Amino acid sequence: MGLDDKIGNKGEGLGGKIKEGLGKATGDQNLEAEGHKDQTKASLKDAGENIKDAFKKGDR
Repeated sequence: MGLDDKIGNKGEGLGGKIKEGLGKATGDQNLEAEGHKDQTKASLKDAGENIKDAFKKGDR
């Protein structure tokens, strides 16, 4: 996985965490859910990249 992918996924996850926290603080359930969704999406992207990396390492 490229460094730019790692940074992008971490940034997306952090943004989601912030959205979720703001949603909780303000009682905005939609914002909270959107933040949770962003975090989940970032985690899934990381998992997919890790699988790709594992296959690349196996080809050596």
